[in-house]
Amino acid sequence: MKIKVAPSLLSADFSRLAEEIKKVEKAGADMLHIDVMDGHFVPNITIGPAAVKYIRKCTKLPLDVHLMIKNPQKYTDAFAHAGSDMLTVHIETISGAKLKTLSSKLKANGVKFGISLNPSTPLAKIKPVLKYADFVLVMSVNPGFSGQSFIPSAIGKIRQLRAIYKGDIAVDGGINDLTAAGVVRAGANILAAGSYIFGAKDQKKAIERIRNAGK
Repeated sequence: MKIKVAPSLLSADFSRLAEEIKKVEKAGADMLHIDVMDGHFVPNITIGPAAVKYIRKCTKLPLDVHLMIKNPQKYTDAFAHAGSDMLTVHIETISGAKLKTLSSKLKANGVKFGISLNPSTPLAKIKPVLKYADFVLVMSVNPGFSGQSFIPSAIGKIRQLRAIYKGDIAVDGGINDLTAAGVVRAGANILAAGSYIFGAKDQKKAIERIRNAGK
């Protein structure tokens, strides 16, 4: 599967966000990863639909919007209307019945639906609902803040997931040229990376090192 790199805007300089987006777009990003946090499900607060709406005006890249929030089904319409191409909800925040309904609704409106799980959540938790997902996002850090160290157990989880799931597998947290190699070999094909890309002097080379890490 083609390896796609999604710079995570959580690590961008928000005082010049449009410029930061254009830089990673020019550097070869495949999509943008946007973390939405509510201060309840995770101990941080970031942005809402209004910000996504303006980010949409800055780029034609697909927007991969990661909802780290409680009751995500209450807000998906707003984020979809703001221009999200992909919406991810956490299995820890939604029941299977609501997830099924949400998946159908989003797909009918042309939005790809993803399911995420935290490092401490067993893979068994999402197995019954995998058929509703266009992609699965495996967290390789505990969600909430950028710049955290990669949790190695994510590699085994990705490998087990790839054995039973043919869709896209994304990974988010602590991704750099070294950790990328392990997750790609395990079966991940969408890699979200924040500080490694936005902190690089040469963002194009940073993206290329992630994309080629598993070769």
